[in-house]
Amino acid sequence: MTDFSWIAPLPVVIPLSAAGLALALYRRPNLQRLVTVGALSLVLVASLALLVLADDGPVVVDVGGWAAPVGIDLVADRLSALMLTISSAVTLCVLLYSLAQGGEDDEESAPVSIYHPTYLVLTAGVANAFLSGDLFNLYVGFEILLAASYVLITLGGTGERIRAGTIYIVVALLSSVLFLIAIAMIYAATGTVNLAQLAIRLPEIDPGVSLVLQVLLLLAFAIKAAIFPLSAWLPDSYPTAPAPVTAVFAGLLTKVGVYAIIRTQTLLFPDGRLDDALMWVALATMVIGILGAVAQDDIKRLLSFTLVSHIGFMVFGIALATDLGYTAAIYYVAHHITVQTALFLVVGLVERAGGSTSLTKLGGLAKLTPVLAILFFVPAMNLAGIPPLSGFLGKIGLLQAGVQVGTPLAYVLVVGSVLTSLLTLYALVKAWNKAFWQTPEEPRPPVRLPFGMVAPTTALIAVGLLLTVAAGPLYSYTERAAASLTERTPYIYAVLPDGERGQGVSDDVAEDG
Repeated sequence: MTDFSWIAPLPVVIPLSAAGLALALYRRPNLQRLVTVGALSLVLVASLALLVLADDGPVVVDVGGWAAPVGIDLVADRLSALMLTISSAVTLCVLLYSLAQGGEDDEESAPVSIYHPTYLVLTAGVANAFLSGDLFNLYVGFEILLAASYVLITLGGTGERIRAGTIYIVVALLSSVLFLIAIAMIYAATGTVNLAQLAIRLPEIDPGVSLVLQVLLLLAFAIKAAIFPLSAWLPDSYPTAPAPVTAVFAGLLTKVGVYAIIRTQTLLFPDGRLDDALMWVALATMVIGILGAVAQDDIKRLLSFTLVSHIGFMVFGIALATDLGYTAAIYYVAHHITVQTALFLVVGLVERAGGSTSLTKLGGLAKLTPVLAILFFVPAMNLAGIPPLSGFLGKIGLLQAGVQVGTPLAYVLVVGSVLTSLLTLYALVKAWNKAFWQTPEEPRPPVRLPFGMVAPTTALIAVGLLLTVAAGPLYSYTERAAASLTERTPYIYAVLPDGERGQGVSDDVAEDG
């Protein structure tokens, strides 16, 4: 059988190499664009290949030829391959959107020479986090994407962006410090940071120590995922950045935190001691987040609060800790990445057409740009969970999982999910009516939306619809992913088969010996 493990590092290696090349070409913007688009296209192809290969079992590569646990492993199982594929499609669409915006604008919102290498580094960081086979490399992935995000969120250097970026940096550093402390304590308690080996060793340590380690990791990841009450930073940070940056942040950065929670809860802490606490946190995140959205008069802030709210749906599925719950949560993560990103790209077009994101200042856009009204309406209804769209399918899966568990708390979460969905529909319909149908304060001249910005937005909305059309095969894939997560042994034996790779010896050294 042909060994395709060499594909696993490509989603990290390609953008990092392209970032160096793009930086060297800072005086040649056209070549920069070509390098960036080409690199992200190759990453998408590699991700699709891993998506297919991982369905037959995790694809593992020992970086440098050194086996676990001494060496660093990159592991592409069904969960990481799916997240990688969706994120690759999103980053490519957002890049194309930003290139068109930069071609139209000569303002601070246009990409500058540093944008391309930084965006590629961000992509590599996200991929590294998804593929990481040990906790410290996961930390490195987080730091790579966060370092790039510090630059992107302050592009343009306006006072508002610097202020928001400062808040973002302080919160991100706090999360990183907590994560690093957790890693140090885990290594002190177990003597390893390899995820597969930790899955074996953590059950053997004192349960009280294990609980402390679990809480520390959850706190670190909850900040990154913007889970209530650690989510106040997000609505103040994301809306100030340029539209493409806000879109990719909303779609990906919080989901990396959610991914880390899924990975560690299933592989390292399967005993479920904190599941009830996670359910309460999920409920608070859903309800408080959507109440914040209902109260907003700025469409960017409104979407930022819906982003926080719908993280609660994912935590709901994780907290149920059943195959059905994980299946629905994984499907919902894939759905939310595409839909939330698409909505923020549409809002960038709304701001271009209406000159503002304030709902009191907008109006009449449906008459000026009917296409834009449709582009907003479709993902908005998808996010709200209108049948038969992917948002509805994901939420129905979560509700079924909650009913299957059947505890009073699970039923409270089911009711909270329905209430949150209804309030999401109310908030988005209110935004749609005000932005597109109310009479504007002043007559607006006809506006032409750049095709280069409309096309990637449409493509991303189409990906969201594709998740509906292909819901059957995709849901089956997430079912298999969830089964592997709860079983744990496929991941462990892929990294440490029969203990042969657990000696930390490379093939070359073994041969020389």
